[in-house]
Amino acid sequence: MASDSPTGHLRLFVAISIPEPVRDEIIRVQQELQPLVPRDVARWARSDQFHLTLRFLGDVPADGVEDLKKSAGAVCRNARPLSLRAEGVGFFPNPRSPRVIWVGINDREGRLGDLQRQIETAVGPFSREPGEKNFMGHVTLGRLKNPKPSDAGNLAARAQALKDRTFGEWTAHEIEIIQSELSPAGARYNSLAAFRLGAV
Repeated sequence: MASDSPTGHLRLFVAISIPEPVRDEIIRVQQELQPLVPRDVARWARSDQFHLTLRFLGDVPADGVEDLKKSAGAVCRNARPLSLRAEGVGFFPNPRSPRVIWVGINDREGRLGDLQRQIETAVGPFSREPGEKNFMGHVTLGRLKNPKPSDAGNLAARAQALKDRTFGEWTAHEIEIIQSELSPAGARYNSLAAFRLGAV
């Protein structure tokens, strides 16, 4: 169990996994961006940390996990698989003051946002963390600490060059509840449950 979680709690989030071919392409773009900022400015995500997060739950009481699974599973049974595409590079909160670098995840039919809102409603009661106000599907590539304007400019220029680049497409058939265990080496993820979209 994560050392920073209260006793009897699990640090959880709900997410869609990224398939290996898409993950490999995201690694390549991450490698293109890495030389643009000093090493002490950026903390780059490992490839095993790449996920499309639908809802970060934070510390959830262990005795509530089974009910959480039931709530998430009920949403998934009434949903359909999603056709997803990884494309473009962006920043939170904005390119002039980047704190998070990401690859966008979109779907052609506009159903990803609907699924995220349903998941938000179903699992929100199990979390004390604030929900997503303006959900945007993405995979986090890295986080920046106090980047210089020149660093931000270099990243923004590269992101502009990559704005029409697609890193892969796939059909997502399930969502997962994932446990995050924090350690000095970084977060380690363990899937606690997976739910098929549209399963009966």
